[in-house]
Amino acid sequence: MSASATSPSTNTDQRLLPLAKEDFGLEFRVVARGGTRRGIRLERAFWISLKQMAESRKCTIGMLIDEIAGVQAQSGNLTSAIRVACIRGQAKENVTLSKLASITTINAILVACPSPAFALTSSKKILTFNVPFQQLVKRQLPSGPNDDARHDLKLALDLNVADIFARLDINGETPVTSGFVLGTGERRYRGQLNVVRAPVIEPELLMAFVFG
Repeated sequence: MSASATSPSTNTDQRLLPLAKEDFGLEFRVVARGGTRRGIRLERAFWISLKQMAESRKCTIGMLIDEIAGVQAQSGNLTSAIRVACIRGQAKENVTLSKLASITTINAILVACPSPAFALTSSKKILTFNVPFQQLVKRQLPSGPNDDARHDLKLALDLNVADIFARLDINGETPVTSGFVLGTGERRYRGQLNVVRAPVIEPELLMAFVFG
């Protein structure tokens, strides 16, 4: 199954997030824990990382630093140990998220959905779909005995794909409803679907769930 459309141009040259000048500035803070007060000077980016780590672990920054200090007592360089702990913590979280944010996860969601559903690229190409969607196509767009593959299947959305992404950004990822038309040869099928952003980083995908 495929669909024709022009893919919007994207900038693939940028490999890293923009670096803000304030992230490099050193900030001095006094962290107290169990009667022990420590004066620590770290870049703002590491203080932010420590805060996020503490929130995810439901503890305080002081508790984290106390644990790091206990593990690295022999090194004597607490600030270096904190930086390493932040980097390792972010790396571990990235690995976990990468496993969740995958095509495998998308396929699992589609398989679990009882209604017709499919994943859509920014160029309106149907990347993957579930059995109910396949059954919908066979039922609504019956093909001849020599055309079971339906390579000429076309998809048209009432809303532009770029507009759908924009609405998801504005509305806090609330599903966007759009009409659609599936066509092959002279046959057409019109329906409605709810669209959400797929849980992947790249490529940018949409997940569409047919209803009604």
